[in-house]
Amino acid sequence: MYPPIESYRHGMLDVGDGNLVYWEECGSPQGKPALVVHGGPGSGRAPGSRQLFDPEPYRIVLFDQRGCGRSTPHASDPATEMRHNTTHHLLSDMELLREHLGIERWLLYGGSWGSTLILANAERYPHRTSEIVLCGVTMSRRREIDWLYRGVGRFFPEQWERFRAVVPEGERDLLAGYARLMEHPDPGVRTRAAVEWCAWEDAVISLEPNGVPNAYSDRPSDALLALVRICAHYFSHGMWLDADELLRNADRLAGIPGVLIHGSVDLSGPLETP
Repeated sequence: MYPPIESYRHGMLDVGDGNLVYWEECGSPQGKPALVVHGGPGSGRAPGSRQLFDPEPYRIVLFDQRGCGRSTPHASDPATEMRHNTTHHLLSDMELLREHLGIERWLLYGGSWGSTLILANAERYPHRTSEIVLCGVTMSRRREIDWLYRGVGRFFPEQWERFRAVVPEGERDLLAGYARLMEHPDPGVRTRAAVEWCAWEDAVISLEPNGVPNAYSDRPSDALLALVRICAHYFSHGMWLDADELLRNADRLAGIPGVLIHGSVDLSGPLETP
């Protein structure tokens, strides 16, 4: 990691539907453009991501996807409308941001959900993508989502049972059940669902040698609620991607240099994906 740095420019981009997306730039204004695409969905940008790039040759761009971080309206507010928060909205937001910043082509860096969004963006705008760097690789296919929220339970049976128990008995679709709980009018119900969801996420990454204990659970309450509400919203809708869509369109990535990084104990996605 490079030493901590601050942004030299930031702003709020009006992307429509009443949404303002927060963005910032750091490093060299004349450097090679690189966009950091955060995971979650709904995690928000991590200021530490600035340190992944040498600030002298890179113009580093970070942004908060709709509904999280400093972007508004915030998904922690139950009054915030979610129907304008989909994968296709985020892809449009990224393109609007590129145009707003006057960037011709940029490197795309991200992990987990960020890797899915990067692949979708690069396949839609290959001529705007100079390189891709993916870590914790996932295409967020239905079977990968099922792996993360059910299959990994074989390694953490007690934690998974606690995660499952939040949704009422008889609810066949666990993630749709969480999505409904995160829209419940009772704040106590929403909070309990968010807390148990993040406890499960903490369990999944607990074997990683560089993992941080309670990385999800220690978030401020608003950030935690937004993360889980957005995650449940996206996962219960299959990320608005057709089955194997990203793999089927992978030929559009031809000519784009790429690196895929996936740890042997990164259980958040099956190793078959990278």
